[in-house]
Amino acid sequence: MQLDTKKLATATKPKNVASALTAASLALLGSAAKAEGDFWDFSKDWKFNTGGLYYGEQDRVTAVEGVFNATREASYNDKFSFKLVLDSLTGASPNGAVAQTDIQTFTRPSGRGQFDVAAGEIPLDDTFRDTRVQMNAQWTTPRGEDKLVNYGLHFSKEYDYLSVALNGGMSWDFYNKNSTLSAGLSIAMDQFEPEGRIPYAFAAMVIDEGQFANQDAYNQAFDATRRIDSDDKDTTDLLLGWTQIINRRTVMQFNYSYSDVSGYLTDPFKVVSVVDAQGVAQEHLYESRPDNRTKHSFFWQTKYHMDNSIADLSVRYMTDDWEIDSVTLEYKHHFLWENNSYLEPQFRWYQQSAADFYTPYLIEGQVMPEFASADSRLGEFSAITLGLKYGWRTQGGSDMALRLSLYQQTAEDVLSSHPGDLASLDIYPELTAVFLQYTYDF
Repeated sequence: MQLDTKKLATATKPKNVASALTAASLALLGSAAKAEGDFWDFSKDWKFNTGGLYYGEQDRVTAVEGVFNATREASYNDKFSFKLVLDSLTGASPNGAVAQTDIQTFTRPSGRGQFDVAAGEIPLDDTFRDTRVQMNAQWTTPRGEDKLVNYGLHFSKEYDYLSVALNGGMSWDFYNKNSTLSAGLSIAMDQFEPEGRIPYAFAAMVIDEGQFANQDAYNQAFDATRRIDSDDKDTTDLLLGWTQIINRRTVMQFNYSYSDVSGYLTDPFKVVSVVDAQGVAQEHLYESRPDNRTKHSFFWQTKYHMDNSIADLSVRYMTDDWEIDSVTLEYKHHFLWENNSYLEPQFRWYQQSAADFYTPYLIEGQVMPEFASADSRLGEFSAITLGLKYGWRTQGGSDMALRLSLYQQTAEDVLSSHPGDLASLDIYPELTAVFLQYTYDF
């Protein structure tokens, strides 16, 4: 889906800072309008970008997203941009439980209702629904001939999730603007308020299979697994970058990013199955993750302009204290045609190791670990993306583009063997998804 604008050094909660950020934003924009009376005149040099994205996983999640972006470069060389994103997700999402040879029954995250999963199938909760609204405002202004300063606001709201953030950065040009050093800082505060509330770590999922005398008895048992209505997460991101023009055809970029996340990092909708020596699930426990994560990322990109095309190669390496290491290799080739159109094939390869607390299931009778998660996104896997983008210019001078991509993910088994029936089940199914993206610039 994409430095992310995300731990302010304060105990203020997101609900308290949202109004402050809104006021700051209005003050910022008000100052701009006062400084330049015709800034909001849309007959001036505004540029607009719109787009739509469809993302579909086979038999799983489907996402539809719309984007609107407006940019205005004012007469005093400042630049303002505003971005609005609306997206909707529906479908079925894995809940972390392991597949079984018999039908399984699970309680929905809200505690209201249950669903069954067929024998041999990975458990998916088909009630997955979410809608998100995201707004970003960014201001860039020069400081002398060789410096640019930017600062912005971020707001994102989902059904059960709120995120507000501040970001700022600066860039310096050297050697006749052939070299650029940049630095950026983003501070975000998020609040998660899931339906059904947040469960205790390793609390057993309560499933009503006739053992409760009445609905009140079931509700009491379910409530006993819940610890709080909501929880928070703080994020600090730092980005350092260097861009270098090598010659008239080649430009190169190096970035280092640091991210520190603290707070509630567990997914309250995910569980871990506990199986016996025959591989039969005895219960499902709500997962538990550490409350801090520190990540380091290193990025290198080179673009080479040939006579009628541009080669674009990038490599990213990420490592964190959850022992996840990942490598991303991406190559795109931009073929330029005389009629103001172009074709851009894309190849992307990704591989990551598993988190140190990732496990597809727990074994009954063994010592309970401090943390455990069966979320496949924390497991070991590799993925390939193949894409093709076609862009063209209309007779009115607007730019359009259409991209189609296919994503294939293959998981790696982190265990040497599996007990009983699990040895014959596919507990690491492949994931296939398709992206379709349309953009229109005017």
